[in-house]
Amino acid sequence: ISKAREGKLSPDEMEGGTITLSNLGMYPVQHFTAIINPPEAAILSVSSVRKKAVVVEKDGEDVIEIRPMMNIQLSVDHRLIDGLLAAKFVGYMKELLENPLKILM
Repeated sequence: ISKAREGKLSPDEMEGGTITLSNLGMYPVQHFTAIINPPEAAILSVSSVRKKAVVVEKDGEDVIEIRPMMNIQLSVDHRLIDGLLAAKFVGYMKELLENPLKILM
């Protein structure tokens, strides 16, 4: 981990990956599309958290609230991964991000 943080990984140490996480959350980036690193199957783009007005339901009524929101986007190689499976993965990631205690279960 320390070698990766210091940018000292050799190409041999970066081989064999399946998916990459591309995080620009520390910058004021609302959304972006990352390019898959061959021979990997997918790359997940993570943008910054921003406060946004969203419509939520409370007591059967729609109300507008300010909530922290973040965009994630998954790019996949459709020769390897079916789009429905990719959509389910993004839904699962959303579930875990909204309910972080589930990561421990």
